[in-house]
Amino acid sequence: MISIIIPCLNEADNISATLAPLQRLRQRGHEIILVDGGSSDATPALARPLVDKLIQTTAGRARQMNAGLASARGDWVWFLHADTVAEESMALLIENSCHPWGRFDVRLSGKGTSLGIIATLMNWRSRLTGIATGDQGIFVRRGILRELGGYADIPLMEDIDLSQRLKKQHGPPLCLPGPLVTSSRRWETRGVWRTVFLMWRLRLAYALGADPSILAERYR
Repeated sequence: MISIIIPCLNEADNISATLAPLQRLRQRGHEIILVDGGSSDATPALARPLVDKLIQTTAGRARQMNAGLASARGDWVWFLHADTVAEESMALLIENSCHPWGRFDVRLSGKGTSLGIIATLMNWRSRLTGIATGDQGIFVRRGILRELGGYADIPLMEDIDLSQRLKKQHGPPLCLPGPLVTSSRRWETRGVWRTVFLMWRLRLAYALGADPSILAERYR
């Protein structure tokens, strides 16, 4: 059984498209847990018929994912962003995996050569470093993640922190082809290469010991 955990906040425009392809997985006995961080739009109302559990908590992606983990019953937990579309077949790859954790390749939803290049670089960076990011759909055996204490309750880089701890104890992630289709809205809104360079600077600062709270302010 897989527990699919989706943290969200004001995702009314995307949540139905994210949840719809996962409904056949519910029919096969997997569960979907949506953890809402206090949406002021119609996200909870739209999601309620399409999930097994709807949890309300305070905003903070790590906090929300840990709330989902505490409620999960599956052998696996699979974390998806609310603006990411996954295919039913991906769950079969997780079910058949003998690896303790992993992630999927991604494709950005927008059109354009630059977005394709960015997605390719994201996927190869993850393979080379053994570090996965949240938009790559991290999946972990539930017992292993609970032993590690779940996500660190930090406002940014919680996925990097978790990947480092998982890699240290269980080796690099299993990198599955996918691809997940994740929204390119941040790149398109803020500028494609400007966003890339910002993320590189933030990750370098985090590696050098910067406070995630300060980095989160820069990210916003």
